[in-house]
Amino acid sequence: MKKVFSILALALVANAFVACGPSKEDQEKEAQRVADSTRIADSTAKAAAEAAMADSLAKATAAADTTPAPVN
Repeated sequence: MKKVFSILALALVANAFVACGPSKEDQEKEAQRVADSTRIADSTAKAAAEAAMADSLAKATAAADTTPAPVN
């Protein structure tokens, strides 16, 4: 009889763990949230890289404009 109750208790506990997990809808929302977050991070990194490139070009242009012309 103890074995029957032990198996029944184990089955109830296992069922409780499975029943308390996230639903399919929650899993899909989480996957979409992660995808959106990754997309935003990628676009932010791209914008930062473009800004750094523009800044670098501006500094290079300014340095070229202030370099004296060679004297012949």
